[in-house]
Amino acid sequence: MAYISQAEKKELAPGIKAVLKKYGVKGSIGINHHSSLVVNLKEGKLDFIGEANKKNKATCERQGMPYHPITGDHYQANSYYAMEDGGSVGEFMGELITAMKGDRWFDKSDIMTDYFHTAYYLDINVGKWNKPYILTK
Repeated sequence: MAYISQAEKKELAPGIKAVLKKYGVKGSIGINHHSSLVVNLKEGKLDFIGEANKKNKATCERQGMPYHPITGDHYQANSYYAMEDGGSVGEFMGELITAMKGDRWFDKSDIMTDYFHTAYYLDINVGKWNKPYILTK
Protein backbone atom coordinates (compact mmCIF):
# COMPACT_ATOMS: atom_id res chain seq x y z
CA MET A 1 0.00 0.00 0.00
CA ALA A 2 1.33 3.42 -0.95
CA TYR A 3 2.32 5.49 2.08
CA ILE A 4 4.55 8.48 2.73
CA SER A 5 5.07 10.17 6.09
CA GLN A 6 5.93 13.76 7.00
CA ALA A 7 9.36 12.53 8.10
CA GLU A 8 10.04 11.04 4.67
CA LYS A 9 8.87 14.29 3.04
CA LYS A 10 11.36 16.22 5.18
CA GLU A 11 14.16 13.89 4.05
CA LEU A 12 13.28 14.41 0.37
CA ALA A 13 12.68 18.19 0.63
CA PRO A 14 16.32 19.39 0.35
CA GLY A 15 16.82 17.51 -2.94
CA ILE A 16 13.53 18.77 -4.36
CA LYS A 17 14.27 22.36 -3.31
CA ALA A 18 17.72 22.14 -4.91
CA VAL A 19 16.16 21.18 -8.26
CA LEU A 20 13.61 24.01 -7.99
CA LYS A 21 16.37 26.52 -7.22
CA LYS A 22 18.61 25.26 -10.04
CA TYR A 23 15.91 25.96 -12.63
CA GLY A 24 14.54 29.15 -11.05
CA VAL A 25 11.13 27.70 -10.20
CA LYS A 26 9.18 28.45 -7.03
CA GLY A 27 7.08 25.70 -5.53
CA SER A 28 5.83 23.95 -2.43
CA ILE A 29 5.98 20.36 -1.23
CA GLY A 30 3.14 18.50 0.44
CA ILE A 31 1.48 15.17 1.06
CA ASN A 32 -1.98 14.16 -0.13
CA HIS A 33 -3.93 11.47 1.78
CA HIS A 34 -0.68 9.97 3.18
CA SER A 35 -0.14 8.27 -0.18
CA SER A 36 1.11 10.96 -2.59
CA LEU A 37 4.10 13.27 -2.50
CA VAL A 38 2.94 16.51 -4.13
CA VAL A 39 5.02 19.31 -5.63
CA ASN A 40 3.05 22.43 -6.54
CA LEU A 41 4.90 24.64 -9.03
CA LYS A 42 3.89 28.28 -8.52
CA GLU A 43 6.08 30.41 -10.80
CA GLY A 44 9.24 30.25 -12.80
CA LYS A 45 11.14 30.73 -16.03
CA LEU A 46 10.05 27.44 -17.61
CA ASP A 47 6.97 27.33 -19.87
CA PHE A 48 5.44 24.03 -18.70
CA ILE A 49 2.04 24.61 -20.31
CA GLY A 50 3.53 25.65 -23.67
CA GLU A 51 5.77 22.56 -23.80
CA ALA A 52 2.91 20.27 -22.76
CA ASN A 53 0.76 21.70 -25.55
CA LYS A 54 3.53 21.15 -28.13
CA LYS A 55 3.97 17.54 -27.01
CA ASN A 56 0.22 16.87 -26.95
CA LYS A 57 -0.29 18.41 -30.41
CA ALA A 58 2.49 16.29 -31.93
CA THR A 59 1.11 13.14 -30.27
CA CYS A 60 -2.44 13.82 -31.47
CA GLU A 61 -1.28 14.53 -35.04
CA ARG A 62 0.81 11.35 -35.09
CA GLN A 63 -2.11 9.24 -33.83
CA GLY A 64 -4.80 10.98 -35.90
CA MET A 65 -6.69 12.17 -32.83
CA PRO A 66 -8.33 15.56 -32.23
CA TYR A 67 -6.09 18.03 -30.42
CA HIS A 68 -7.41 19.87 -27.36
CA PRO A 69 -4.83 22.33 -25.96
CA ILE A 70 -4.47 23.22 -22.31
CA THR A 71 -6.21 26.58 -22.34
CA GLY A 72 -6.09 27.34 -18.62
CA ASP A 73 -3.21 28.44 -16.48
CA HIS A 74 -2.81 25.23 -14.50
CA TYR A 75 -2.60 21.47 -15.06
CA GLN A 76 -1.36 18.29 -13.43
CA ALA A 77 1.72 16.87 -15.11
CA ASN A 78 1.86 13.13 -15.71
CA SER A 79 4.85 11.98 -13.67
CA TYR A 80 5.26 8.89 -15.88
CA TYR A 81 5.66 10.87 -19.13
CA ALA A 82 6.74 14.34 -17.95
CA MET A 83 10.37 13.70 -18.89
CA GLU A 84 9.36 13.51 -22.55
CA ASP A 85 8.63 17.26 -22.61
CA GLY A 86 11.15 19.12 -24.70
CA GLY A 87 14.31 20.96 -23.74
CA SER A 88 14.90 22.32 -20.27
CA VAL A 89 11.34 21.47 -19.18
CA GLY A 90 12.05 17.78 -19.78
CA GLU A 91 15.39 18.03 -17.98
CA PHE A 92 13.72 19.79 -15.04
CA MET A 93 10.96 17.18 -14.82
CA GLY A 94 13.49 14.34 -14.97
CA GLU A 95 15.56 15.80 -12.15
CA LEU A 96 12.46 16.69 -10.11
CA ILE A 97 11.02 13.18 -10.39
CA THR A 98 14.39 11.66 -9.44
CA ALA A 99 14.54 13.93 -6.38
CA MET A 100 10.93 13.09 -5.45
CA LYS A 101 11.64 9.36 -5.61
CA GLY A 102 14.81 9.54 -3.54
CA ASP A 103 16.43 6.20 -2.72
CA ARG A 104 13.45 4.53 -0.99
CA TRP A 105 10.89 4.68 -3.81
CA PHE A 106 9.93 1.40 -5.48
CA ASP A 107 7.22 0.11 -7.79
CA LYS A 108 6.52 -3.63 -7.63
CA SER A 109 3.19 -3.38 -9.43
CA ASP A 110 2.11 -6.07 -11.86
CA ILE A 111 -0.89 -4.95 -13.89
CA MET A 112 -1.23 -8.38 -15.51
CA THR A 113 -2.27 -9.85 -12.17
CA ASP A 114 -4.01 -6.67 -10.94
CA TYR A 115 -1.41 -6.23 -8.19
CA PHE A 116 -0.39 -2.68 -7.35
CA HIS A 117 2.36 -2.05 -4.84
CA THR A 118 4.39 1.14 -4.83
CA ALA A 119 6.15 3.15 -2.13
CA TYR A 120 4.05 6.27 -2.81
CA TYR A 121 2.58 8.21 -5.72
CA LEU A 122 4.05 11.34 -7.30
CA ASP A 123 1.90 14.39 -8.13
CA ILE A 124 3.26 17.45 -9.94
CA ASN A 125 0.85 20.37 -10.19
CA VAL A 126 1.70 23.29 -12.46
CA GLY A 127 -0.34 26.02 -10.80
CA LYS A 128 -3.59 25.33 -9.01
CA TRP A 129 -7.22 25.85 -9.88
CA ASN A 130 -7.31 28.97 -7.70
CA LYS A 131 -3.68 30.14 -8.17
CA PRO A 132 -2.33 30.06 -11.73
CA TYR A 133 1.24 29.24 -12.67
CA ILE A 134 3.08 32.48 -13.36
CA LEU A 135 5.59 32.41 -16.21
CA THR A 136 8.40 34.87 -15.49
CA LYS A 137 11.04 35.95 -17.96
